[in-house]
Amino acid sequence: MSAPEKIAAEARTEFGKGAARRIRRDDKIPAVIYGHGNEPVHVILPGHQTMMALKHGGANALLALDVDGSEQLALTKDVQIDPIRRVIEHLDFVAVRRGEKVTVDVPIHVVGDAAPETLVVNENTVVSVEAEATHIPEFFEVSVEGAAAGTQILAKDLTLPSGTTLLADEELLIVNVTEQISAEALEAELEEAEAEAGIEHEVSDAEIADAQEEAIAEDAAAEGTDSE
Repeated sequence: MSAPEKIAAEARTEFGKGAARRIRRDDKIPAVIYGHGNEPVHVILPGHQTMMALKHGGANALLALDVDGSEQLALTKDVQIDPIRRVIEHLDFVAVRRGEKVTVDVPIHVVGDAAPETLVVNENTVVSVEAEATHIPEFFEVSVEGAAAGTQILAKDLTLPSGTTLLADEELLIVNVTEQISAEALEAELEEAEAEAGIEHEVSDAEIADAQEEAIAEDAAAEGTDSE
C-alpha cells in the first residue's frame, strides 16, 4: 500500500437531510470517523479529491485526514453510493494509528487463462487478514495460467506479504477450476433441477405453433411414405 493521501477535512456542524444535500451540491462528501473509544467525528471532505483517493487506494483505502490542524489516519469501512448518479453520498472511516494491526477483507484478483475447455469459478472474492494499518495489501493475485480441471486454490495457497496474517479458514476455497459444461448439458441439468423443485413453465403460443408445424410435417412425411 502506498502512503496515505492527505486530505483537508472540514468539521461538520449542520446535520439532517437538508444539510447533507447542501454539502453534496457543493461537490463535497459528509463523513464520520469512528474508533479508539472516542466520540464519532463528523467531517466534510472535498468530493473529487476524496473520490480519486478511494479509487487509487482500493477497497481498504487509508487516508490522512487533516481535522482542525490535527492529522488522523482513517481507514475506509463503508462507502454509500447513489445508485442512479453513481456519486459518493457518505463515508464511514475507522480511526487507526501507525503500526496498529487491523482486520480487513482484501480482494482477490484472478489472472491468467486456465486449460482449454475449463471453467474458472471465483468461489470467494475477498479473504480476511490482519495487517498493519499502513501496510494493507490492495489485493491478492491468484494465477490460473494453464490450470487443469480439478485444480483448487485455497486460502492457505495465497502468498501473503510480510506482516500480514491470514484470518480466514486455511481451507477456504478461493478458486475452483472445473470442466466446462456444454449448453445442452447445462439445459438438461436446469430442467432436472426445475422438475425436482416442481417448477412448471407455461407453454408459449410460439412453442405451440412450432409443435403444430412439426406435427404437420411429420404427418406429411408419413403419408408420403405410405403412398410409396
